[in-house]
Amino acid sequence: MGYREVLGRLWILEPVPAWQPTFSHIRELAYADKHQLVDPALAIALLGMTPESLLSGAATTVLMPRDGPFLGALFESLVTQSVRVYAQAAEASVKHLRTHRGEHEVDLIVERADGRIVALEVKLSATVEDRDVRHLLWLKESLGDSLLDAAVITTGRHAFRRADGIAVVPAALLGT
Repeated sequence: MGYREVLGRLWILEPVPAWQPTFSHIRELAYADKHQLVDPALAIALLGMTPESLLSGAATTVLMPRDGPFLGALFESLVTQSVRVYAQAAEASVKHLRTHRGEHEVDLIVERADGRIVALEVKLSATVEDRDVRHLLWLKESLGDSLLDAAVITTGRHAFRRADGIAVVPAALLGT
């Protein structure tokens, strides 16, 4: 039994399945699951991290070699946890999108029973730049009306809609 299966059985790690649309012309999608911590606070406690070490990034390159900061991975897990709760209440599923070659990736795809979706990017930042929405804009162009909405979930304080139509929503406002 692999470690991912053991962590899944212990309710520590939960897979986010790949989105596999049946109605879309989008091709070359990756089908591997993405894994998120069920509770990111558990990782912090197990690693013996303090708020100071977490915010400074101390020792995370040794503990967790990956693209981006460790805090960013934990923030994405926290947002995924919240979105899953709200999606379950709405009888929707939560998935992710990634192309085989990595040209496009969307952190979370919330899909209703009718196949229409909301696409979410998670950014550990209070501000959103054009590069942060490029995959959402590609998906919007690719799906047309099948995309209900697209948003970037941030650490900011205010929700607003950008000129390109992408919503910016602080994680603290999810579910309100």
